[in-house]
Amino acid sequence: MLLRIFSVIFPIAAMVIAGFVYGRLRRPDMRWPNQINMEVLTPALVLAALASKDFQLLRYADLAQGATLVVLGSGVLAWPVARWLKVSAKTLVPPMMFNNSGNMGIPLLLLAFGPAALPGAVILFLIEMILHFSLGFYMLDHRAKWWTFLRQPVLVATGLGLAISLSGNHLPDPLLHAVKMLGDASVPLALFALGVRMVDISFRDSKLGLVGAILCPAAGLLMAGLFLWLKPLPQEQQAWLWLFAALPPAVLNFLVAEQFRQEPEKVASIVLIGNLVSLLVMPLVMYFVL
Repeated sequence: MLLRIFSVIFPIAAMVIAGFVYGRLRRPDMRWPNQINMEVLTPALVLAALASKDFQLLRYADLAQGATLVVLGSGVLAWPVARWLKVSAKTLVPPMMFNNSGNMGIPLLLLAFGPAALPGAVILFLIEMILHFSLGFYMLDHRAKWWTFLRQPVLVATGLGLAISLSGNHLPDPLLHAVKMLGDASVPLALFALGVRMVDISFRDSKLGLVGAILCPAAGLLMAGLFLWLKPLPQEQQAWLWLFAALPPAVLNFLVAEQFRQEPEKVASIVLIGNLVSLLVMPLVMYFVL
């Protein structure tokens, strides 16, 4: 079991560390690689998963509900903690809700459960992402035009993939293979970019970061347990939901906080320390679900 956990965690950690080392040495401008990933590679990954002949949307409806409860419920639990710590809720609550389902969640599920987990991993990623770009933006600025997210390539790919799936069709095999090859490049690039981004994140406000590192997986796991008590899932999907719930804050929280000028230094510490602590948390959760 320990060897299996190591075989899952090590490739993820290695790609992040490689990005961190390269970032320290070269200080690369990752804006263009990240833009390509968000506008081409990740949409291709989503489309390939949703439009394949093996994807059955209704099979993952309950999993999507569970992910929604994990995201929203974590915010509800984090709100009083922010008031207790006398920290702005806009600073603490979003990182507790919106986890690293893209950079870490997708590769983690794929390495732990194989290609069969890709549709579920994509569903979990889409739930988190859609809520982040709609509710998350609204939380930081009630005037934010979150509807512009509808034009994002990832959501366009989602709509196209769902339309193909619901029609009962699937992409022709040659086209599907081409799209899948593009999508396969998104995961390692995302992990590498995560390592590069960590070069610029400081340990200031480490106390708040440590609180967030504990609160984020604790709240998520509590919400996952509540959902599975109310509505049990198939055994494999239960494991997916547990791992999703334990993920650390997404790096995107820092970028969004920077955009809205919502104490980005504090959010940066929450994100960095949360992702570092996850190297201890995720193996523990995997030990119980694998």
